[in-house]
Amino acid sequence: MNFSIKKAVPYLIAIATFILISVAYFSPILEGKKIFQNDIKHFTGMAKEINDFRIENDAEPYWTNAAFGGMPTYNLSVLYPNDYVKKIDQFLRFLPRPADYLFLYFLGFFILLLVLKVEVKLAILGALAFGFSTYFIIILGVGHNSKAHAIAYMPMVLAGILLVLQRNYLWGFLLTAVTMSLEINASHPQMTYYLFFAVLILGIFYLIEAFKEKQLPSFFKSIAILIVAVVLAIGTNATSLLATKEYVAHSTRGKSELTINPDGSPKEASNGLSKEYITDYSYGILETFNLFIPRFMGGGNYENVGMDSHIYNFLKDKTEPRQAKEFSEFAPMYWGKQPGVEAPAYIGAVLVFLFVLGIFLVKGNLKKWLVGVVIFSILLSWGKNLNFLTDFFIDYVPMYNKFRAVSSIQVIAELAVPLLGILGLNEFFKNTNTAEIKLNALKNTFYITGSIAFIFMLFGTSLFAFEGLRDAGYDQMLPGLLEAIVADRKAIFFSDSLRTLIFVVITAGALWLFIKEKLNRNYTILILAGLILFDLVSVDKRYVNNADFQNAKEIDKPFVASEIDREILKDKSYYRVANFMVNPMNDGSTSYFHNSIGGYHAAKMERYQELYDFHIAKNNIEVLNMLNTKYFIYENESGRETLQQNPNPNGNAWLVNNLKIVDNANKEILALDSLKTKSEAVMDKRFISEGFSTNYPKDSTAAIQLISYVLNDLVYDFTSNTKQFAVFSEIYYKDGWNAYIDGNLTPHYRVNYVLRGLEIPKGTHKIEFKFEPTVIKQGSSITLISYGLLLIISAGWLFIERKKKA
Repeated sequence: MNFSIKKAVPYLIAIATFILISVAYFSPILEGKKIFQNDIKHFTGMAKEINDFRIENDAEPYWTNAAFGGMPTYNLSVLYPNDYVKKIDQFLRFLPRPADYLFLYFLGFFILLLVLKVEVKLAILGALAFGFSTYFIIILGVGHNSKAHAIAYMPMVLAGILLVLQRNYLWGFLLTAVTMSLEINASHPQMTYYLFFAVLILGIFYLIEAFKEKQLPSFFKSIAILIVAVVLAIGTNATSLLATKEYVAHSTRGKSELTINPDGSPKEASNGLSKEYITDYSYGILETFNLFIPRFMGGGNYENVGMDSHIYNFLKDKTEPRQAKEFSEFAPMYWGKQPGVEAPAYIGAVLVFLFVLGIFLVKGNLKKWLVGVVIFSILLSWGKNLNFLTDFFIDYVPMYNKFRAVSSIQVIAELAVPLLGILGLNEFFKNTNTAEIKLNALKNTFYITGSIAFIFMLFGTSLFAFEGLRDAGYDQMLPGLLEAIVADRKAIFFSDSLRTLIFVVITAGALWLFIKEKLNRNYTILILAGLILFDLVSVDKRYVNNADFQNAKEIDKPFVASEIDREILKDKSYYRVANFMVNPMNDGSTSYFHNSIGGYHAAKMERYQELYDFHIAKNNIEVLNMLNTKYFIYENESGRETLQQNPNPNGNAWLVNNLKIVDNANKEILALDSLKTKSEAVMDKRFISEGFSTNYPKDSTAAIQLISYVLNDLVYDFTSNTKQFAVFSEIYYKDGWNAYIDGNLTPHYRVNYVLRGLEIPKGTHKIEFKFEPTVIKQGSSITLISYGLLLIISAGWLFIERKKKA
């Protein structure tokens, strides 16, 4: 027993180290503060109605009316039944956010290095190096939590896969199944998709080796075990995956039925996002040097260049000192080709040095795989700057066109670089390599990395123009300002090139002293640890630091009701609000208080986005009326926020006299240009069956009224002496919403491009719409079966293994 505890001590020390460093970096959490994350701020607005429903009803709505007129909550905020994977995740993420994600970064990479038989000291060093990669810290600063979450589990998944390929089948199976379940549960399909590429490249190299070594049966046995593990992992997440798959078909990630743009021009045919949208954030080819030199392209959108900068010295005599200081603190330094970046995706000068060292020292499949991953991810991150490759992937590689921001595929390079770097360092410290081999590898690495840094330091400021995409307005603002901005960009470029060169020289020097036996192994590791942490943390702190934290109350309740909000909230009826003080389609604040016609989401409903582009953006009042938009918030002529009540919203439901039948989606959306929505509706002919009426005589006694409103259950009273057709100001979503007339399930139809319509027989009736998504029940059943199979297979396998040993 004592021996077991002794063996566990280094690992417990490692975990304690990760906890302490995670908390230390985000130390304001010790004061009860929380980090401000813009994405999470808007998410909080979008999710408030859902959270309120859970508290009041102790149930899950699966639908919200607070945003975009209504949408499923599957990719917003949802708690699925039987989600035991989430409980494992919550156990691992016991620290306050965002320290929990940083800890998970460390833990995952540590496990991966242990599986690769790296000693504990170097595994701790590698874990810290991976976790403090600047991009991984930045996404925590802006609130891309699900992305960080998925990235954190990537190393663990790879660890499980590598264990299986090492023929440690049982533990590899268990680790792969559990961590892949956690990876999928993190709910960032794009990151998981990129992980698949890394695994595919790994598999190719192992397949080639198996073929050469005539070990194909063993290889395919490993693949079979991994397939079972991944299938079970998918099964444990069946509810979320099936719900997401269903929703994607209706979202902007699915296929549009339109063949025209709002301006009437032909629309590019696509079964996903447009090429322009996918490649909008394409990494510049030269910008790749950001991985090695932090502010090669100026850094983030805005940098604090200080009061000794060219900008400040230029502005102090031409503006007020306060304005000069403020502009210097938020100076537009980024001059790359992307629309904007929060910070450079800096991996670290020391780690890039070690990566190159690893190329010379590490042998076999691991090196080939990691170098291949780096090259592959960087090439694809260039996007529209390497069109032939990007177009091929968009057109022919399944699902590639479902994701935007191709630059983010660099996450697998940001995993591969420190991994090969630490493996290289591990080989460097081994006695299996002679001093001569190590020295030659060190020299070659120094010549390559040192030359790059030295050339850029010496000549870089004369090689580039240092002018960005948005620079044209600065000289119009103040002649001579752009020249000062460019001068500061050059100064940053020089200082960071020099900084990288210094790190390269010190790293090479420490390793040279080790070869010459002037430094022992432990001191060398300590020096490298200090260099790596200083290198990365000093850059990270420029962009995510204590200033980003606020009182917990301000984060938990990020929006304060304005006088206009309070005035609107006096109206207790059910209606929608159009807030034109902001971009309605990129705003979660309005949804915090009201049912908004807008919202904040990366995958909006396709038809609703099209409705906005064709009509709402053009202020089509008939369309706003049919959405029951009762209040408008806008900026008046004096620039003040103003409230206007709409005198003519259509209400929650109304009866129309005739239906206009059209042939396709193009004609349906264009018909809304002139449609009198209170008396007529437009419908696609696919909904029409034999005997279907299109004219409904006006009945002065006919009426329909909403009498009960819950997020997922709306009840109406109806009375008429004749058959009528009702239009409801609710978003049509066929995979879940059911209509009942007096308790009997009745077909309902999509009208006016996005709304629900229902034919109602004469008489007095109770109309009810219920959101009853079958995908939840189906997914929950598959999830339970998958848990059962995972437990049975694992327990049975473990029993057999123990019996064999006995």
